[in-house]
This record gives sequence, structure tokens and C-alpha cells, in this order.
Amino acid sequence: MTCIIRKLHHSSMVVSDLAVSRKFYEELFGFTPSPLRPQLPYDGVWYELGEQQIHLLAVPNPDAGAVRPEHGGVDRHVALQVADWDTLMRRLERLGIKYSASKSGRKAVFIRDPDNNALELMGF
Repeated sequence: MTCIIRKLHHSSMVVSDLAVSRKFYEELFGFTPSPLRPQLPYDGVWYELGEQQIHLLAVPNPDAGAVRPEHGGVDRHVALQVADWDTLMRRLERLGIKYSASKSGRKAVFIRDPDNNALELMGF
């Protein structure tokens, strides 16, 4: 069977406090809000990452109260390739963001955003 999917376009993260989440994503990663987000019936922000995007959606969390695994590698997560590993690690330390190393031995760490969404950060 031929795959009909061309590429991953975006990933969405449900957030409870858009201002807190924006501060997290913009301070840690240097993201800049995209002007391409249309007017929607809920608040949010889009970030352009090359040809892909991350969307923060300020909507009620359907998983509120769910217990998430401590290590993000065994939870649903978004993996982001990091351009400068040393800068990432300094920012994690400066901002006091807890992380856990990948269990595979790869140059990767897992973090959680303020809403407990898991992110894998991969160095190359």
C-alpha cells in the first residue's frame, strides 16, 4: 500500500494558561508567535518551526486529572530536534526546568511544559 501522507504539519498542545505557556515556550526555545493563526473561537498561539508548526490551544483539557508517567519517553510526546545542545542545557538549568535523559542512551532529554505535556528534545 502506498503512503498518502506527505509530512507532519503541526502538533497541538492543550494549555490551561496561555500566558504561562507562552512564557515557557518562548523563553526556553526562543519561539516567536506566527501571524498566520486565523481568528478562532478560542485563544491560542501558533509557532512556525521550519515547515512545521506547534499550536498552543487554550481550551479545556480533556485529560485533566490524569496521572502521567514521570518519564516523558513512555508518554505521548512531541520530539523536537535541537540546533544547539549546550544552549538548550544552559536554558533548562537557568529556568529550573526538570528533565530526564533518554533511556536509549541517545543525546536526548524529556521535559514537561506547565500543563504536563511531554516534549523530547533531541541533539545531533
